Amino acid sequence: MVTKLSAQQDRDAVNLIRGIAMDAPLAAKSGHQGTAMALAPLGHVLYSRIMRHDPKNPQWKNRDRFILSNGHASILQYALLFLNGYGVELNDLKQFRQFGSATPGHPEAGHTPGVEVTTGPLGQGFANAVGMAIAERNLRARFGASACDHNTFVLAGDGCLMEGISHEAASLAGHLKLDRLVCIFDDNAITIDGSTSLSCSDDVAKRFSSYGWNVMQLGDIAEDLDALEESLVSARSNRGAPTLCILKSHIGTPSPDFTDSHEAHGNPFTAAHVTATKKVMGIPDEPFWAPNDLVNACRSVAQARGHGLTTEYASDIAELSEKYLWDAAWETPNSSSFRSLLPDFDSTANFATRQVIQKVLDASLPALPGLISGSADLTGNTGTKLSKQIAQSESAPDGRQIYFGIREHAMGAAVVGMALHGGLLPVCGTFFVFADYMRPAIRLAALSKAKCVFIFSHDSVGVGEDGPTHQPVEHLAALRAIPDLQVIRPADPNETVAAWCAAVDHDGPTAIVLSRQNVLSVTDGSAVKDGVGIVGSAIANPHVVLVGTGSEVGLCTQAAEQLMTIGIKAQVVSMPSWDRYERSDKSQDAKIFPAGVPVVSVEAGVTLGWHKYADHTIGIDRFGASAPGAVALKELGISVEAIVNKVKSL
Repeated sequence: MVTKLSAQQDRDAVNLIRGIAMDAPLAAKSGHQGTAMALAPLGHVLYSRIMRHDPKNPQWKNRDRFILSNGHASILQYALLFLNGYGVELNDLKQFRQFGSATPGHPEAGHTPGVEVTTGPLGQGFANAVGMAIAERNLRARFGASACDHNTFVLAGDGCLMEGISHEAASLAGHLKLDRLVCIFDDNAITIDGSTSLSCSDDVAKRFSSYGWNVMQLGDIAEDLDALEESLVSARSNRGAPTLCILKSHIGTPSPDFTDSHEAHGNPFTAAHVTATKKVMGIPDEPFWAPNDLVNACRSVAQARGHGLTTEYASDIAELSEKYLWDAAWETPNSSSFRSLLPDFDSTANFATRQVIQKVLDASLPALPGLISGSADLTGNTGTKLSKQIAQSESAPDGRQIYFGIREHAMGAAVVGMALHGGLLPVCGTFFVFADYMRPAIRLAALSKAKCVFIFSHDSVGVGEDGPTHQPVEHLAALRAIPDLQVIRPADPNETVAAWCAAVDHDGPTAIVLSRQNVLSVTDGSAVKDGVGIVGSAIANPHVVLVGTGSEVGLCTQAAEQLMTIGIKAQVVSMPSWDRYERSDKSQDAKIFPAGVPVVSVEAGVTLGWHKYADHTIGIDRFGASAPGAVALKELGISVEAIVNKVKSL
């Protein structure tokens, strides 16, 4: 078995990667060749000399993580996965960017073996990497280096560092001194429009130095494998801070037509351009050139290194003194195993649901060793404070409370990174209106099925005096529109407990939307299971069904009592989760929504979408207003009186 490649094999491997970087986009008539070509030597050094990984065991827990933040260069990663034996084969490369292929246009976690996170929107992968570095350090501090001791490598380009999320994430990483995090900045000074000088004159080195990063100026060594190796070994060894390696590269190398040209960012290479470049490289002018002996040698080296690492690790982890906690951190227990630890609430309970979630998180903590929680400067306000837990920091890396600062963009993406790293069940919180800042990360969490929990409090115009800038009205509709995102807006304390259990048991991300104000305790929490349920007992032959979410369910129960005094029988239904309802078997629909009985929805937000479930809607199809919360709700039509009048008018 080959244990090290020869110098010629190294050169051939780089040429193979560059050939695929041209051939796959040419076949697809779509893609980005230039960056992948320029970074072929770097990618080859990372996979063959630097990273601890095992192609035969892509999910090995202690592997180094590699994130391609500039995900448009996905063909680079696919070529590396092919060359190292991750199960990506030539036929997959030939199907680049085609429907159903293993090689989509941007890397997708869970879709292609060896891809850690779903990248594409620039800067998201960089922030994911910060989350992964937090996860690695926290687990290492709590379980020991024999269980967790690896590095996170992230490759980022000019676009990643221009996006605002990178500023937030880099600042957080520097503050936390995440010294197992290495970012290689591909400094090619090119964007789609042209030179970066058109739009940007940042001094990246000074910027990252000000964040507290180690900064290494690698210079123009993008073609020198040994120099790249030496630099990355040094970067990996740095302690006390994350490290930024600034690498000067030349996009499109070694094309005689497009080297250092912004046109290489897109898909300018014709067959003639590819032929000319392969002539410069000295490889056969044939599509997807990949000689078996070379591929086998590269795979043999990677697999030999990987097998040795994972064999040694298996022995170490078997002797871990707290292995049962380690296993529980990686395989989150079902909520049924700790339901008895969680509070129950009777009809006298009078809490805001944001207060309840804090009690639930605290009660769950002993059963969930992976649980870690934090907020964007709103820890107490959002209920994401873990009592008696220390803050995550350089001096307390085992801390399970994270203070993200006023960085919602980075918080959302970092939480996704933690979830995809594994070993943690991350929770983060902010005011609901600021979900707008986090939407790209929430969307990617859903796309990658990252098991994380987004807590959003202050869920309606009930926020009050802060006014329309802080009063979410369209946000529920916006989150409900995201496929594969579980969205739950509990009515009261018991539904909040059930919402947390549903989040723990869900295989993917969950958004739990909570009230600022105290709410009536009116349910037993059972409606969360199927997303919908009758509040109290079913009404025989009702005249109307009132269906609500969140604090409005309590208003519906009060309205039903008033309607009963004038002979109108109203059945009250809580519908905390549309998506859970859509996944349910609907066996109780005839009982919940009797045929021929008009349904009136009540929700303190836009009515968009409710017409699928209701005949008539009560909502807020405008921005809010500055006033005390109760006044804002009443003036904008969310009140018992408005519900009663609506029903009487039918």
